[in-house]
Amino acid sequence: MKPSQPFPLLAAAAAAAATSAHAINILQSNDDGWAETNIRTLHATLTNQSHNVILSAPADNKSGSSSLDSPPLPRLTPCQFSSCPAPGPAVATDPENPRAQYVNSFPVTALKAGINDLAPLFFGGGGGEGGQKVQLAVTGPNVGSNLDIQVPFSGTVGAAVEAVKQGIPALAFSGRSGEPTAFGEQTPLYARLYADLAAEVVAAVTAAAPEGAFLPEGVWLNVNFPEVVEGEGERCTQAGEFRFVLSRINPGILSGEDVETCGNGGRLPTERSVVDTEGGCFVSVSVGDAADKTTADKEAQEAVLARLGGFLSCLP
Repeated sequence: MKPSQPFPLLAAAAAAAATSAHAINILQSNDDGWAETNIRTLHATLTNQSHNVILSAPADNKSGSSSLDSPPLPRLTPCQFSSCPAPGPAVATDPENPRAQYVNSFPVTALKAGINDLAPLFFGGGGGEGGQKVQLAVTGPNVGSNLDIQVPFSGTVGAAVEAVKQGIPALAFSGRSGEPTAFGEQTPLYARLYADLAAEVVAAVTAAAPEGAFLPEGVWLNVNFPEVVEGEGERCTQAGEFRFVLSRINPGILSGEDVETCGNGGRLPTERSVVDTEGGCFVSVSVGDAADKTTADKEAQEAVLARLGGFLSCLP
């Protein structure tokens, strides 16, 4: 399976974003399956930016599997999109890309297999307990949003949270547009856009803390991209149209104050309100607490805002 070439303008935008960051060791996973176009398009994009990237994801679509974890079993049927034959092993790499492996289990299991199996091969000295050689975990982009009440059930989020528990900073990406699509088919515009935008976030996060402490301990970033509309009513079809806004996962009715920014009076906008904002293409960026998959506290938000302030925008 080989990636389609990105549009020149999008490729240029992604390359420009990468110039401010340094190459790092990245572990990818998702819950939509290892052969889904979103994860493979992002894999190509990050690799083209000279990051050292490995991919370990479920053999099939495991959406909604949250933080389930179970030993992988041998394949009795072909993997999704016939991307692996049957019968087959419980874990195997792509014949065309030894850096990509399927794991016949859940997203959390797949992420852990990436730390234990692929990191020792490609990150020079092994993943080690806690995944010391994996510098950043990137999950998704998920096919469909992961907002507020959806977050605890998402396997894409579950894998990111597992990475944090293993001591690895993590970013979970989701996009409103699209449907499960086999990698190797013509790459949809939304997949290319989401990959380039995710790479922008990776660049911003890693450039903000080049010493390696990319995020505060115990948190991950939950990032949701809005809908990409082509044809009639076209909007959000160019990478330069998107703006990133600090948000919160849950409404926070019973929560303490949020960080002060954009004149918010101590309460960040919800993810859903950000991506639904009319008159622009706004990406929600929430600081999630890995302990309960809800919004992290004000102190963690402040730390992220201090690092990413120049990257973030305000709603109109």
